[in-house]
Amino acid sequence: MDPLVIALLTVTALLAGTVDAIAGGGGLITLPALLTAGLPPHVALGTNKGQSVWGSGAALVAFWRAGRVDGRQAGFTFPLGFLGSLAGAQLVLLISKDALRPIVIVLLIGAAVLLVVRKPSGEGDDTEGRPWIAAALALGIGAYDGFFGPGTGTFLIVGFVALCGRSLVRATADAKVVNFASNLAALAAFTHNGSVMWEVALPMAVGQLFGGLIGARLAIKGGARLIRAMVLIVSGALVIKLGYHLIR
Repeated sequence: MDPLVIALLTVTALLAGTVDAIAGGGGLITLPALLTAGLPPHVALGTNKGQSVWGSGAALVAFWRAGRVDGRQAGFTFPLGFLGSLAGAQLVLLISKDALRPIVIVLLIGAAVLLVVRKPSGEGDDTEGRPWIAAALALGIGAYDGFFGPGTGTFLIVGFVALCGRSLVRATADAKVVNFASNLAALAAFTHNGSVMWEVALPMAVGQLFGGLIGARLAIKGGARLIRAMVLIVSGALVIKLGYHLIR
């Protein structure tokens, strides 16, 4: 691939990593860019995971170092997110993704409305996290990420806020634990199938690393107001994207 194209993809990954660390939805930026660069769809999907996992990992480290991640909860949400993603990948043969699109659109709209109405605090948590609900979210949304994917970060953030009583900042941090785990599982599957173009994924991973660190710091400093705004923007973009594919 042309070095200039790889350089542009790396800059794109930097932007995507920043957005993804705050509200999820980085794939909305990188996947179309990879397809535009000429990668076949299955290779674009695999390469996207090969670079995005570095951004979610960097964001997780930044949130962890800032003391925003619940270490006790991460001890079970990480493996459950990983296993859920592996299980979700097996569902591809059993369920049509086309049938899932209208359901996801409705859920995304509902999540956005809930986030606007509830308006959680920026710092304090309402509860100790409700471990059984957190476990169910990690397993279920991890499976969704392995099977379909769009809106994973949004669903995790809103789920941790609405069902586990987390603040937006803490929910975003805890969401990265599950998101990183599900990305690792998906990457393992794509690598096994030979669907990752590493000569593209690794330069983009550099952009993702810096983007993830920048986004996490912005989320910590900007707090609830920034995260809520970014989640609503990402949700709207996902609804438009999925709606376009559904109509087409």
